[in-house]
Amino acid sequence: MRRLVSALLLSAFLLVGGLASPAAAHPMSTSAVLLDIRDDRVEGEVQLPVDRLAIAVDRDLTPTSVLGEDRSFLKRYTARHISAVGEDGNPWTVGLGTGSVRTIDGTAHLVYPLTIRPPDGQVTDFRLRYDVIVEELLTHKVIATVRYDFDRGILKTEDAETLGVLDWDTKSLLVPADEGSWLKGFATTAGLGIEHVGEGADHLLFLLMLLIPAPLAATAGRWRTEGTGAAGATGVTGAMGVAGGAGSTGVAGVAGAVGGAGGVGVSSPRRSLLRVVHVVSAFALGHSLTLALAASGVIHVPSRPVETLIAFSIAVSAVHAIRPLVARGEVLIAAGFGLVHGLAFASLIGDLGLDRGSLVTTLLGFNLGIELTQLLVVALIMPSLIVLSRTPVYPAFRIGVAVVGLVFSVSWMLERTTLTAGDPFEGAQTWLVGHPLLVAGAVAAFAVAARLRRGAPWTAAGR
Repeated sequence: MRRLVSALLLSAFLLVGGLASPAAAHPMSTSAVLLDIRDDRVEGEVQLPVDRLAIAVDRDLTPTSVLGEDRSFLKRYTARHISAVGEDGNPWTVGLGTGSVRTIDGTAHLVYPLTIRPPDGQVTDFRLRYDVIVEELLTHKVIATVRYDFDRGILKTEDAETLGVLDWDTKSLLVPADEGSWLKGFATTAGLGIEHVGEGADHLLFLLMLLIPAPLAATAGRWRTEGTGAAGATGVTGAMGVAGGAGSTGVAGVAGAVGGAGGVGVSSPRRSLLRVVHVVSAFALGHSLTLALAASGVIHVPSRPVETLIAFSIAVSAVHAIRPLVARGEVLIAAGFGLVHGLAFASLIGDLGLDRGSLVTTLLGFNLGIELTQLLVVALIMPSLIVLSRTPVYPAFRIGVAVVGLVFSVSWMLERTTLTAGDPFEGAQTWLVGHPLLVAGAVAAFAVAARLRRGAPWTAAGR
């Protein structure tokens, strides 16, 4: 008998455990309140699971009926159970937009746009009172989240901050809408600029293609180390003087020969850096102009042609790095295609849904982040390029890197015009962007090795 009772108890335990497992694996759906803190209002949305809502209002609801015969009733019901009160005790105006049905985590939700306005038009800390569904369902939970607040640096989905959980016991929450400052938002947008360029292989590659020819000068349609052409002419003059052997002319000829030899292959780091300043400034001017125009809504260009043109800009700069298309062409390329890159930068800012008041601060911060990243790239790579340009290996290095850039750009163009399904070089590009210090260190080591192998002094004067 005891064995029978034990067996029955064990069976009951296993049965209950087996039935409980699915419930544990699939928790009941929750509601959500998402808030966007603006200067003069709070926007957002309310997400209500249709199955929980049906129990709360005691109606048979379906994704179709909540937008049909039950639409007016459900909107009135939801509006009655949401309110907001300022720190001074005065109520704020709460409004709901037109509802829609959205599938969230596999469950149909009725979603209402939400707008909360203070009576004086100035958003400060306020208390949100909310008991939709939870007034009837003791086990239901509502997750309240701030998904945008410029002054606190909450700009993206991954930055969203959970305020708390509303339920049967907790039907109100304090929303800290008056914290932070414009400086926090400015720093966050600067970080977005750094992140966007630092993680964008196409923007970095475009800049690199423009930096490669910076230590060189375009002469007769070819890249030459600065001073080569003039030095060669002086050397010939000196040789002719020596051959003439006529007194003072011979002495002058020898001096000319020596001077010519000393000038062969000499490049000026100062002029190289000046060219870099011109390139970076031209790119900054170009992208800043279209960034401001597009972010403020003056111009709008679809993202696909913009992304394709960015890939094309890399191809043009790569060809220019192999053989100069026009004298000082890198400055023209930087300024012209900088306009295109600015449109791509603006798409990110447009996704943030900024207030007009915070738009200027955002543009300044975002631009600062872009420029800081560019300066960091220049600081990491330019010294090595200047050293390499004084060695015989630089032509091969320059052409090799430019060809890689050209291949990457063509692959991007094919992908972005949907001519190919994917980018076969994506893995290599991701690795290179993810290890900037390693790449810069490898180029620096190569430059040092090439310089030591040549066995020449480090200064231009010593050559």
